[in-house]
Amino acid sequence: MTQIKLLNGVRIMPRWLIILIDTFLLGVATILAYLLRFNFDILRISELHMFSGVAVFIGLSLPAMYVCKSYGGIVRHTGLRDLTRIGCMLIGTLLTLAVTAEFMLRTGLMGKNLFLPYSVALIASFISLSLLVGYRLLIRNAFHYAKKSASLSNRDIPVLLYGAGDAAMITCQTITRDSFSPYQIVGFLDDEPDKQGKILLGYPIFKGGTEALPQLVEKKGVKELIIAITALPVERLRELTDAALALNLKVKKIPSSVSWFEQKPLKTSDIKSVRIEDLLPRKSIQLNEGNVASFVKGKRILVTGAAGSIGSEICRQLMRFGFSELLLLDQAESPLYDVQQELKLAAPDKTCRYVVADIRNRQVMQRHFKDFRPEVVFHAAAYKHVPLMEEYPHQAIQTNVKGTQILADLSLEYAVEKFVMISTDKAVNPTNVMGASKRLAEMYVQALGQRVRADAAVHTRFITTRFGNVLGSNGSVIPLFRRQLEQGGPLTVTHPDITRYFMTIPEACQLVLEAGAMGQGGEIFVFDMGQPVKIADLAKKMIRLSGKTVEEVGIVFSGLRPGEKLYEELLNDSEATLPTHHQKIKIARVKTLDYRILREGLLLLYGTVQKGDDFDQVMQMKVLVPEFISNSSRFSRLDAKVLN
Repeated sequence: MTQIKLLNGVRIMPRWLIILIDTFLLGVATILAYLLRFNFDILRISELHMFSGVAVFIGLSLPAMYVCKSYGGIVRHTGLRDLTRIGCMLIGTLLTLAVTAEFMLRTGLMGKNLFLPYSVALIASFISLSLLVGYRLLIRNAFHYAKKSASLSNRDIPVLLYGAGDAAMITCQTITRDSFSPYQIVGFLDDEPDKQGKILLGYPIFKGGTEALPQLVEKKGVKELIIAITALPVERLRELTDAALALNLKVKKIPSSVSWFEQKPLKTSDIKSVRIEDLLPRKSIQLNEGNVASFVKGKRILVTGAAGSIGSEICRQLMRFGFSELLLLDQAESPLYDVQQELKLAAPDKTCRYVVADIRNRQVMQRHFKDFRPEVVFHAAAYKHVPLMEEYPHQAIQTNVKGTQILADLSLEYAVEKFVMISTDKAVNPTNVMGASKRLAEMYVQALGQRVRADAAVHTRFITTRFGNVLGSNGSVIPLFRRQLEQGGPLTVTHPDITRYFMTIPEACQLVLEAGAMGQGGEIFVFDMGQPVKIADLAKKMIRLSGKTVEEVGIVFSGLRPGEKLYEELLNDSEATLPTHHQKIKIARVKTLDYRILREGLLLLYGTVQKGDDFDQVMQMKVLVPEFISNSSRFSRLDAKVLN
């Protein structure tokens, strides 16, 4: 590393020195041209006044050198443009010679023997080209060889590149040109038989595809595998990662986006470790951007919980579409400020308002509805942490239930076109206060939607979207595991058999926008979350991806938390689904509770909150949501009372 820094610190050759060397070599080239042209006949050469000819050639070259800037390049980085400038300078010299010679000979200003013969000038030009280009390339190659020799001592990580296409070639060139890269390329690995056994950029494409991986690790000492394909299917990525981890290899990949491939060069620092999010079993989502664009075009849009994981991502995705104005509302001022700064930088041309407010305050919310007059509402504000809501059920009731009711009622009052609520799979057969509160919110939105659909004068449509865990959201398991890994472990898992559905935040928000566009009112849209993932397996894979073993880090099973399920459901036993035009979105056929009965039940629920007794509050929730059966909770003893 020190040698590379010393080489980088070598001063660039000054222009005056380049001009001096070029001038000297032009003189040498002219002398050699005389000797070659006249077969080393010194007497003949002396009669032709060789040194006068040398002076003429140099004298005519200097103006051409200035015009073509042949001395302008950095010698150690000589390239095609520099060679073109030298050629331009020599052609300019020959043309100037032809014009000057013709003029001076015709006017008698110079005798024929005193001027430079055309044949000598032509030979001198070829020799000059060889000398001027040659010394530049010699310095360039010597410098690059010195840097390469110095950098080879730093390349202590033998790597295989998976793939042998254009992206792999660019990745290889990026690594080899980066003096500070720690990677020493062993070769390429590709599954296509036509490519195997060939040489690419001086490195072998090994035969056998991934089946040869164990042998290569043993013979070549490979320590890392770099996935050098921009759009590798997740199933294949998972297979490669499993095979590499079984051999104790670290797995890294180039960015999956092709933006670098088309717009900006790839850097070694862009090669990142494969993340657990990259390996979870799910297929890519195709968003019907035309439907969404028509849905939000020219609309005033309100997003509640705009500083949260889902709300902020909805706002980011909306930036691609032509809405009229966006109101971002949240009670958390610092995260909202962060979102404000991000969107101002990303989309300075968009009209956005940022409001710090509490959705539980009806007067405040009414003022904002009256002032802003939203046409579309995305309601993402909610409390979501299961153990905390078990401790403070009144907070879940006031925010998740009453807050939703306030927003839905105001949406109806102020003729909002579409109200889209974000729900959760924890609302299905809830075992905790948080899930039950979201189920009550679903029930109210659906009941209100069914009530107004029969009224032709009302155009507000109420839509609910229901999905599972999102990757990387605040407080979710994957960021928790990452923090625990950074601290050296152990990783804490509540139960060996606990499973969860997962979806990335952008994917979930794409489906929310799609569902909002297609919804006609009263639907509960359920998203296809793929296959459930065992959390213990997730923890083990994250440990192995970090380059450590499960034994080194450790996994501790802490027991189910209050209200926690072993597995989540997107539908309960009595619910069926209807298809939509989007393969990842279905409509849950959920029985709707009568609006009046539900509203009266909610008034009783809010009354228990005023009294301040947690058990009364949860008891009333169980009455309204009969399938709510507490699990590992202090409220479990209430279930027997409900059954009786």
